[in-house]
Amino acid sequence: MPSIAVVTAVRPARDLAHRLLADRPERLQHTAGVAQRAAELRPAVGDDEEHETLVAAAWLHDIGYADALHDTGFHPLDGARHLDREGWPRRLSALVAHHSGACFVARARGLDEALRAYPREDSPVADALTYADQTVGPGGIRMDVRCRMADMLHRHGPASANAVVHHVRGPYLLAVADRVEHRLTR
Repeated sequence: MPSIAVVTAVRPARDLAHRLLADRPERLQHTAGVAQRAAELRPAVGDDEEHETLVAAAWLHDIGYADALHDTGFHPLDGARHLDREGWPRRLSALVAHHSGACFVARARGLDEALRAYPREDSPVADALTYADQTVGPGGIRMDVRCRMADMLHRHGPASANAVVHHVRGPYLLAVADRVEHRLTR
């Protein structure tokens, strides 16, 4: 794929997600739901370019689950690496790499050094991506953040890296949700 600007990335991002996740229908439904939720969060991110970045990142956030991209087995990192190889904007790769508190899980999996190759963005866009992901469950079902965390812990199990870091990741996700909801009410 030729290098593209972030602002024109929504359609190619959607197409890539559909192509890579075609054999994972529930994951694709989740991804489409996250993209829809992200589209609704424009007031939380500001201008049109930031909103386009958010929606493109939402379409791309879980492409690392595709079997063809399996490298480390950690979907945020595998997805970001694929985007780099394909010439996507570095900002999108970094947003994918760090979505939903990935840094906490990466540390538990021994992948924090690899994840540091991607700059972690502290911005309304990064927050809104995490919020969109954490308010849409499997199959694209809307849920609040606490229900989503409980569902994730149940699906991954008590010995998972997600469960091991939940004592720090959970409060982080709740703080992100508070920030986004505050921005939406302004």
